[in-house]
Amino acid sequence: MAFADKTLVCRDCGREFVFTAGEQEFYESRGLVNEPRRCPECRQIRRKGSYSGTNQGPREMHKAVCAACGAECEVPFVPRGDRPVYCDQCFANTRTRK
Repeated sequence: MAFADKTLVCRDCGREFVFTAGEQEFYESRGLVNEPRRCPECRQIRRKGSYSGTNQGPREMHKAVCAACGAECEVPFVPRGDRPVYCDQCFANTRTRK
């Protein structure tokens, strides 16, 4: 199938952008059926905001006691009590043993 460049409109900023023939071929090779709805700039902004935590503020930390050494530590999740919690050092040690 021959592809031709298409001009699309970004759903976020409203600017036109080109969905190139090469991009269309790539989408088809990956089995993607929907055209992009955001321009490359808005996609990049969305990726950074969604995955890097830039829009989420500081990470909430919770106090816990390490199951291996008994030291008090902070972890980025709420300890439930049904699984061991390790301080950074003990966690690193358990990872290297596997």
